[in-house]
Amino acid sequence: MKISREAFMFSLLRLGTPVVTRAFVASTPLSRRAFAAITSTSMVSSSATEASSGAATALADNPFLEQDDLPKFSKIEPEYLTPAVETLLEKLEQDFAKLESDLSQKDSPDYEEVLPEVERMQFPLGYTWGVAGHLNGVKNGDELRQAYETNQPKVVQAMTKFSQSKPLYDALSAIEKQWEETKSSEDDFEMQQKRRAVENSLLGMKLGGVGLEGAEKERFNEIKMRLAALATTFSNNVLDTTKDFSLTIDDPAKMEGVPDSAKGLWANAHTQFLKSQAKEGDEDVPEMDAEKGPWRITLDMPSYIPAMSHLKDRELREQVYKAYLQRSSEIHGDKNNVPLIYEILTLRKEMAKLLGFNNYAELSLAKKMAPSVESVEELTDLIAEKAVPAAKKELEEITALAKEQGGEEYANIDKLEPWDVTFWSERLKESKFDMTEEELRPYFALPAVLDGMFGLLNRIFDVTVKSADGEVEVWNKDVRFFKIFDNESGKHIASFFLDPYSRPADKRGGAWMDVCIGKSQAVNRDIPVAYLTCNGSPPVGDQPSLMTFREVETLFHETGHGLQHMLTKASVGDVAGINGIEWDAVELPSQFMENWCYDRPTVYGFAKHWKTGEPLPEEKFQKLCDQKIFNAGMMSCRQLYFGQLDMTLHADYDPVAGEKGEGKSIFDVQREVASKYVPHAMPLEEDRFLCSFSHIFAGGYSAGYYSYKWAEVMSADAFGAFEDVGLDNEEEVKKVGKKFKDTVLSLGGGVPPSEVFKMFRGRDPTPDALLRHNGLA
Repeated sequence: MKISREAFMFSLLRLGTPVVTRAFVASTPLSRRAFAAITSTSMVSSSATEASSGAATALADNPFLEQDDLPKFSKIEPEYLTPAVETLLEKLEQDFAKLESDLSQKDSPDYEEVLPEVERMQFPLGYTWGVAGHLNGVKNGDELRQAYETNQPKVVQAMTKFSQSKPLYDALSAIEKQWEETKSSEDDFEMQQKRRAVENSLLGMKLGGVGLEGAEKERFNEIKMRLAALATTFSNNVLDTTKDFSLTIDDPAKMEGVPDSAKGLWANAHTQFLKSQAKEGDEDVPEMDAEKGPWRITLDMPSYIPAMSHLKDRELREQVYKAYLQRSSEIHGDKNNVPLIYEILTLRKEMAKLLGFNNYAELSLAKKMAPSVESVEELTDLIAEKAVPAAKKELEEITALAKEQGGEEYANIDKLEPWDVTFWSERLKESKFDMTEEELRPYFALPAVLDGMFGLLNRIFDVTVKSADGEVEVWNKDVRFFKIFDNESGKHIASFFLDPYSRPADKRGGAWMDVCIGKSQAVNRDIPVAYLTCNGSPPVGDQPSLMTFREVETLFHETGHGLQHMLTKASVGDVAGINGIEWDAVELPSQFMENWCYDRPTVYGFAKHWKTGEPLPEEKFQKLCDQKIFNAGMMSCRQLYFGQLDMTLHADYDPVAGEKGEGKSIFDVQREVASKYVPHAMPLEEDRFLCSFSHIFAGGYSAGYYSYKWAEVMSADAFGAFEDVGLDNEEEVKKVGKKFKDTVLSLGGGVPPSEVFKMFRGRDPTPDALLRHNGLA
């Protein structure tokens, strides 16, 4: 997610490899905030500790340099970041200069002397920068933000030296040439990993400017530095303008029809805000009253979605909708992202030209599965052919209901306003299925959902997840820690942190998975650790977190990402877990996991009333399954629209002319693309969605947002393998689950994803299952 803006530059620059970002927003896979993948290994081992012993000695009390275990979150303060980075950079530059000198004197370098050595060398800085980036996303503050922005250019410069090192490139080229002469179809998995690591590194270095000289190289590096700074500023602007808005409602009449959960959330937000503003010793803050208010609505997803779904007052919905849609736009003064977007697009285009590409989209696709811009558009149009007519019918049905039940206010309208659609869509869903989201929440208490999800992992992947709360330090009291054990051997094989709740004051929106520790033989790390971050509904009073069904799906989604990181059998750091996987395949395991939210044994493993323990009534489960394709056409069109808008801006658009007013503006392009993919829901003139489209302007999805649909084709087809054997056939489901684990979840980037899919499914993917799952077949 979304992923990460914060720790992302280290991954972005490590031999030119791309940043990993994942992000999703509550009702669609559009994001959340997004996710930062650090380097392939983000934890120091005994070997790495030796490599950085000078740094540790110089700054023995600096928690960023305590790298022999999980991060010491309780001790970490922003003031420690700069001395840690400077110390590590000094050591890194010395070590790399020696490596380059050694490589320059060798005609036939050995693999073990090159990539593993580079990995060990970069490791301490990767650890420090990764922890800083993670905290910048989940515990953001002015001091940490300033420290991060101060050190980012130093890290960019240091890592650029690796991606543009001629001795390193020549050594890797020589290794690849040696291997080509002995290449065999019988290569074992270890050799496959090494080949892919070298291949990916060479490609990354080419795209990182290793072939540039003189003024071109200097300009390329200037662009890299500037793009890194722009991405951080873009992200900060979105966070700040999201936090800046609030709407306080005092009139209980405005709460008519609003679910108790939303009223409780908003009333609690108001009380917490008053407490945050109160002076020390002031005890006059009134207790929260969900029925009488006041209620404070904000733009974080758990607050925004209920407002758009349940507030009857159109003017209030309009106010909240426009505030959300115009975040970090022209109305926000120095937090305006419009000029940043033009500059980002201009610099990306210039960077692509320097590397010999016609545009940035071509550069982006050079490291993805999709062969061309045209192939992406072909898949988009194939799905749109089915989705657009379906979406038009869905909106017509929603509009008809509004005209029928909305009274005089809606009686004579031809078209619903954007802030009406979610509200009346929710009413249509309730009338069609005779069930509200509020009725389901009591059955989706987070502790029970976790237990049920862990039961699924035990059932299909033969692993056991155990709570390990209190064994490690965390950055917030709500964060939990878990360990994963292999059932056959009983061995502890992975761990993960879970940060489940929204914290608008200092945590970015959305949901994402990030790397804490990567598996790597080079630095002797065999137990990968992940961060799973969501922004779900927090507990209110003595009531646990009662999740919406979409929040349940989001948790399963992020866990899918985490599983590919944690269950990897790859041991070469550059291709272990999520590393080295083409970007348009990374969403396969995450979107695959969402399908299990409609599987009966899985759902009944957690769907129990939080007070009574009664299971979810059978008729509600059936309605839940029936709802899966509700508004599927509109949701598909929305994703296609985002993907094609992203691709168009990075392929055909002239941002210089657009900014000068001599050509189409970015918003003209937005409306042009919308007219093809969402003609039923054209954006308003004041629509500034692009100003908060962090996926493509501050994350890893630039000219890559289409990856959601590309990977969804594979994920739906993969789940189809379970459907083929019968989801109620427990033995066969376990067999297919083992095969999925041994291929998709185990091989990481050590094998090309197209080959991995064939190993699992026995053939290339087809879109048939996706269209069927979405009711568009």
